[in-house]
Amino acid sequence: MDGAAGNRANIGFIGAIVAVATIGGFMFGYDSGVINGTQDGLEAAFDLSALGTGFNVGAILIGCAAGAFGAGRLADVMGRRKVMMISAVLFLVSALLAGAAGSSGWFILARIIGGLGVGAASVLSPAYISEVTPAAIRGRLASIQQIMIITGLTGAFVANWALASVAGGSTAEFWYGYEAWRWMFWLQAIPALVYFLALLTIPESPRYLMAKGREAEAEAVLVKLLGRDEGSRKVVEIRDSLSSDQHRPRLSDLISKTTGKVRPIVYVGIGLAIFQQLVGINVVFYYGAVLWQSVGFSESDALLINIVSGTLSILACLVTVLVIDKVGRKPLLLIGSAGMTVTLGTVAFAFSNSVTAADGSVGLPGNWGIIALIAANLYVIFFNVSWGPVMWVMLGEMFPNQIRGSALAFAGLAQWLANFAISVSFPWAAANIGLVVTYSFFAISAAISYFFVMRAVHETRGVELENMEG
Repeated sequence: MDGAAGNRANIGFIGAIVAVATIGGFMFGYDSGVINGTQDGLEAAFDLSALGTGFNVGAILIGCAAGAFGAGRLADVMGRRKVMMISAVLFLVSALLAGAAGSSGWFILARIIGGLGVGAASVLSPAYISEVTPAAIRGRLASIQQIMIITGLTGAFVANWALASVAGGSTAEFWYGYEAWRWMFWLQAIPALVYFLALLTIPESPRYLMAKGREAEAEAVLVKLLGRDEGSRKVVEIRDSLSSDQHRPRLSDLISKTTGKVRPIVYVGIGLAIFQQLVGINVVFYYGAVLWQSVGFSESDALLINIVSGTLSILACLVTVLVIDKVGRKPLLLIGSAGMTVTLGTVAFAFSNSVTAADGSVGLPGNWGIIALIAANLYVIFFNVSWGPVMWVMLGEMFPNQIRGSALAFAGLAQWLANFAISVSFPWAAANIGLVVTYSFFAISAAISYFFVMRAVHETRGVELENMEG
């Protein structure tokens, strides 16, 4: 290696390890999206009520909340890579158990196990990416996480649609006499195994190694990532950022020594996490097929709409990758909040024109079905240009090194608890207070999120992790 080459960032190596880390995002998306299209099978197999369906669908989120909180802290003890490997094993076990479940109780247990993996991947993949990438391109590389989440969701939608189409429905028998909906879960075992094996090939986060006093190992990783001179300089910066607190990261670091109160940056992170869920995106992800069937679309058409929404989401995230390090995080969040307010309001108004036929079926007359469909997909685009990727990017980078794991634990916990509350309550809310009120709530939450970002969120574009203020 000549001197010039030895001083350049190894973009190929950085790209490779980011690609491996974002498989966690794919698993996050696949495990979350596979439930969309299996509800008929679950209801038939386990004789579920509307509330029971909501709990079986939302059970994963209990695990997600615990997984996100536990992983944030465990990553400070065991390392980012080891905890991601544990999450891969949890994905595999969950896929096998969920497909084989003979009762609602066993299915819920399987989904909670999967949720532990999703929760861990959701906070550790963006944190790991932020800790191994240069500040100038950190946003676009961390944004790939959301692309992989949506790719996982879309992959689950495509697999569900294909299995249901070949079998003749999600409740029809498929290979070896098992219903198609069970195979929808079993297929997840393949990417879970790939994720585990790929994680064996990447290094530990250098920021974690420095925090554990393993400076020589950290420097070796940083030199390989950034080049000899920049890697050595970064070691000094990380050491200095940790020097004011000569102890290993702990939960008490979240309390400001000056004020004796929780650091404001922690509340901002929790606010970002909660608002991302209050706008209702996971109602589309988890209940999209049921939602569109409820207003007159067939099961096959509803599953195809999910695929279209997933494809649009990926394209929207690609836009974010191109602009996030040029435009910044805060402007994208503001654009997303404004766009979601308008589109969600339009969906709510469209549903206010629904009619009920003599047989009890619900439909949207005239052009209202098309208007609702277009507005819903525009909403998905606005979300995935902004809050979808940007929230995860910011959570991975906005906290100082000393508190990153602990702050992520609480932000991740808040995100998944909000997700659980919205997702589990949706079937009941849709049946008892109606889609108009439900979507109006999402629209109002989007409007409030605009003012939250304006007042509380500070730009992090181009700021080194060692210079993040807490």
